Amino acid sequence: MGKHKVLILHGPNLNLLGHREPEIYGYQTLADIDRLIKERASNLEVQVAAFQSNYEGQLIDRIQDARDNYDGILINPGALTHYSYGLRDALSAAELPLVEVHLSNIFAREEFRRHSVISPVASGVICGFGANSYLLGLEALLAVIKKR
Repeated sequence: MGKHKVLILHGPNLNLLGHREPEIYGYQTLADIDRLIKERASNLEVQVAAFQSNYEGQLIDRIQDARDNYDGILINPGALTHYSYGLRDALSAAELPLVEVHLSNIFAREEFRRHSVISPVASGVICGFGANSYLLGLEALLAVIKKR
C-alpha cells in the first residue's frame, strides 16, 4: 500500500489567521500552518491536500469527494463547529477517520464555542495548542488510519 492520503480542511475565517485576533489565534498565517503540516506529513510519509473555504457548501463538496480519494480528514471547522449539521452529516457520510482540531481551547472561551456538533462523529478532538493542534491532530489521525 502506498502513502496514506489526508484531506486537511480549514473552515470560515481561517484565511484571516495572523491578522484576526492574534492574542487568541496567534500570529501564524494559514500559509504558515499549511507549510508546517506539509513538513510534518513528509516526515510521517503521508500525502496531504489542504483546502480553506468561507463557504459551507464548498467544504461539504470536498468532504463528499474525499470518500473515494482520501484515507482520513483533519478539520478545523471554525465557527461551523457549533451549528453546521450539514457539515456534520457530510463528515459522517464520508465514513472516513476524522480528527477535529482548533487553535484555541474552545472550552475556555465563550459559552457558545464550547459545544461542537462535529465532535460526536470524530475519532477525537485536539484544541488549545495553536498550530500544534494541527500537527498533533495529523499524528492522531494517522494512528487511527493505520489501526483500520
